[in-house]
Amino acid sequence: MKLIADGGSTTCSWCLLGAGRPPQYFSTEGYNPYFWDTPAIAASLARSVPPAVREAPVEAIHYYGSGVLSAAKAAVVAGALRQAFPQARQVDVAEDLLAAARALLGHEAGFAAILGTGTNSCLYDGQRITQVIESLGYSLGDEGSGTSIGRLVLRDYLRGRLPAHLAGALQEQYRLGDVSEVLDRLYNQPLPNRFLASFARFAGEHAHEPYCRQVVDQAFEAFFDQIVTHYPEYQRHAFHCVGSVGYHFREQLAAVAARRGMAVGQILREPIEALVRYHENVPSV
Repeated sequence: MKLIADGGSTTCSWCLLGAGRPPQYFSTEGYNPYFWDTPAIAASLARSVPPAVREAPVEAIHYYGSGVLSAAKAAVVAGALRQAFPQARQVDVAEDLLAAARALLGHEAGFAAILGTGTNSCLYDGQRITQVIESLGYSLGDEGSGTSIGRLVLRDYLRGRLPAHLAGALQEQYRLGDVSEVLDRLYNQPLPNRFLASFARFAGEHAHEPYCRQVVDQAFEAFFDQIVTHYPEYQRHAFHCVGSVGYHFREQLAAVAARRGMAVGQILREPIEALVRYHENVPSV
């Protein structure tokens, strides 16, 4: 049996594949190794993985996750997976960008992006990623992501630039304290990227408001200006994307892509089902 996982910074989608049985899907927290260590991931898996999956004869695990940008970070996740599934003979841990490329493009060459809590993008030759323009994370980059949209909303709120009726709605929904409390939440408490990205949901819930449309456009324009347009001959490729932010704001995203001269291909909320189809046809080692 195979276990396939697509892990974002907020949630991780899983599927147990076995011959002669329907795929079994479930979800857990997201395990970005920049914010989680091996014992914490292992403890979360022990709480979150359904008993039937823990007891299944899993032979191979194919895990793709955000933050898996080096062998050291991959080892953080792999160690937890081996604790959770000691019977697995094969444990492969790769970056979530490869999952996006395989889900969106299969064995075809092209451009693939992730627009969720964070951002990532690449050129893919049908087998491997050939070029990446680094997103640099929520502190330096992640243009177009949930954190970037949320940062714009939160910054305008704290500086008194949010339209009054939206400021009131945001305060009622989030019950924010003063500026010092918000900065403490950002700089001294765990998972600040999720905190920022939570304000992107507010923009989505008020998507009919001109201010929210403007903020989302601003984030997507920055994504193209800072990242996408710097790929060589980017207009030769269709724009393919996975992620909750790209999917939820897909009409605005498609409009920005069109203004940059890119045709729009698939925009998927999650890659897991397409990724499962990919692995159904690829044998494990």
